[in-house]
Amino acid sequence: MSGKPTFEIAMTVNGVRRSARAPARRLLSDFLRHDLGLTGTHVGCEHGVCGCCTVLMDGEPVRSCLTFAVTATGHEITTVEGLASEDGELSPVQRAFQECHGLQCGFCTPGFLCTVTALLRDNPRPTDEEVLEGISGNLCRCTGYQNIVKSVHRAADLIAESGETP
Repeated sequence: MSGKPTFEIAMTVNGVRRSARAPARRLLSDFLRHDLGLTGTHVGCEHGVCGCCTVLMDGEPVRSCLTFAVTATGHEITTVEGLASEDGELSPVQRAFQECHGLQCGFCTPGFLCTVTALLRDNPRPTDEEVLEGISGNLCRCTGYQNIVKSVHRAADLIAESGETP
C-alpha cells in the first residue's frame, strides 16, 4: 500500500459514465489504460511532444500524458475506442486511414485519429498546408506522412459523401 490518498475520479468516456479511485497525480493516459482498461491510448514520449496519447476532452484534443485524471472529472473523454460506432463500424477517419495506408506501424495512430477527427470537425476541407499544420503536433516515427495526409483528405471526402460528422 502506497499510503497516498486516492480520489474518486468520474468522467464520461466514449459515451459511458466511468469512475475509479486514483491518486491525485495519476495521469489521464494511465487512468484510461490502467484504471479503466482502455489500452487504445498509447504513451510515447511522456512529455507531450509526440502526440501518441492524444484524446478528445469535450471534443478538443489534449495530451493525456500531460493531463492529471482528476482535472478530467466531469468532462467527456473520447479515446480511439470511442471513434467507431457502437456496432463497431469504423468512423470515416478510421476507414480513410485504413484505406490509404495511413496506419503505418500503428503506434501513433490513436493520437492521429483523435487529432484528425477534431481537425475535420473544425475544418471539413483542409488544404495540404492546413492538414500539415493540423497534424504537426503528432509525430510518426515511420515518417509516413504522405499516406497520413492522403488519409485526411480521403476522410474529408468520406465525411462529405456520407453526411456523417467526424
